[in-house]
Amino acid sequence: MQSYTSGEDRKVGFGLGTFGKMEGGFGLAFNSVLPVARLRLPSNDKSFCFPLPRARINAELKELRVCTNRTCRRQGSMQILETLSSLAPPEVAVKSCGCLGRCGAGPNLVALPDGVVVGHCGTPARASEILMVLCGIKSDHDAAKNLEALALRKRAEAEFEKANFSEADGFLSQAIELKPFGGIHVLYKDRCLARLTMGNFSAALEDVREALELAPNYTEAYICQGDVFLAMDQYDAAEKSYSTCLQIDPSICRSKSFKTRIGRLQEKQTAANKP
Repeated sequence: MQSYTSGEDRKVGFGLGTFGKMEGGFGLAFNSVLPVARLRLPSNDKSFCFPLPRARINAELKELRVCTNRTCRRQGSMQILETLSSLAPPEVAVKSCGCLGRCGAGPNLVALPDGVVVGHCGTPARASEILMVLCGIKSDHDAAKNLEALALRKRAEAEFEKANFSEADGFLSQAIELKPFGGIHVLYKDRCLARLTMGNFSAALEDVREALELAPNYTEAYICQGDVFLAMDQYDAAEKSYSTCLQIDPSICRSKSFKTRIGRLQEKQTAANKP
């Protein structure tokens, strides 16, 4: 789970009254910086480059950490971090980390809990293929579908920035129809935001419920759900959604945009309770 801390605003998308470009899709604007995780590899870690021998992957993938230190960053690791964050299934966490000790052979990443270190992960296509192997998916078609869905989401993002909300909805619907292996919960959340912006509250609510069914601890989806309820003047339901988000990630209370949402909710509740 990302820790949302004070610092320079990182726009990760758009919400009710908050619009912008996100890292890895649409989302909510949080006042935060990406933490760099400190990682100590097990002494028996396995290191090799792609293709990965499946026999050496012994445990179910729980987490991917991408080196964003200086050398790997120059080799494109930030793009790989964004790609993997967008494509990973909800049960696989994707985080940045410090140097993995293989400078020059990057971008490097490590799969946990096995400690499998993978080098030369330099393109989105390679990242998608590696993710499929680490997750035990053997079909190359799945990797291609993931990338196609990601490309459609990028097109939707561009249309949203131009206020072409209907076109954004269309691209996201195409991406969802592809049924990619990972990231579909993000697609539903993105389409929820597009439909919320168009005032289609019932469809937006249906989409965010799909996102939460796929990823029950998806904090951005709970915030989106709260935004939809707030737009529908269902203040108790909005409060419940925001509260659930806080229970999952208490650090989000430091986000300025989250505080703004809570303030807006309280103002509307006060106005509604006046005689």
